[in-house]
Amino acid sequence: MSRIKSLAAAALLSVTYPVAAQASECRALSHDGADFTICEIDAGQEVIRLFHSTADGEALGSFPRVDQMLRDRGERLGVAMNAGMYHNDLAPVGLYVEDGQQAMRLITSDGPGNFGLLPNGVFCIREGRADVIESLAFEAAAPACRYATQSGPMLVIDGALHPRFLPDSDSVHIRNGVGTSADGQRVVLAISEDRVNFHTFGTLFRDALKLPNALYFDGKVSRLYAPGAGRHDRGFPMGPIVGVVKTVQD
Repeated sequence: MSRIKSLAAAALLSVTYPVAAQASECRALSHDGADFTICEIDAGQEVIRLFHSTADGEALGSFPRVDQMLRDRGERLGVAMNAGMYHNDLAPVGLYVEDGQQAMRLITSDGPGNFGLLPNGVFCIREGRADVIESLAFEAAAPACRYATQSGPMLVIDGALHPRFLPDSDSVHIRNGVGTSADGQRVVLAISEDRVNFHTFGTLFRDALKLPNALYFDGKVSRLYAPGAGRHDRGFPMGPIVGVVKTVQD
């Protein structure tokens, strides 16, 4: 990081700055000396869905394939992001529900990797709202999610940072995740433009975005699709994808 950038970060913890090319729902954000792109979604007004497979069970794997599938029925993909960890065959690691059909079960035990760094959580989409819910709380409440994806770790749990995040951790990656408001109306997708540790990424949601619950999606695979901004991150095939669905005319 440059000396100028470090001094700016020290002077101002979190500040938004304009990016001319970006669509209205996405904006740039500076927090704790790092740059991020965040995309705000109104769950009460916009259609949010999860995507994984075609009707014959083939993993979609990319934003263009999701967009083409939607366009075949008069819709299109708005802002989108990879949405949870997956195995080599692109199958979801934990709970996955698409259009009310459960494809993978909830996992509440600890385990290797970031997914097993408990507590982990579920991003649950219901009619008119979407929520990040810690996995044990999700299991106890058993909400009827039309769409759901499990990932981990939780970044923020009821306003508290994950207890194992360290401010001086040297484990830094490009990271992406989702946060939600208490009323389930505000959904924020975020991706770092710099390599950051979990503590910085978690405090982005807690302190800069003021969201009580947030969930980590991935770090090795972190991609954003924002057609209004002319952004399309490419790479190897992905597992679950979350996106806003719009009509072709929108």
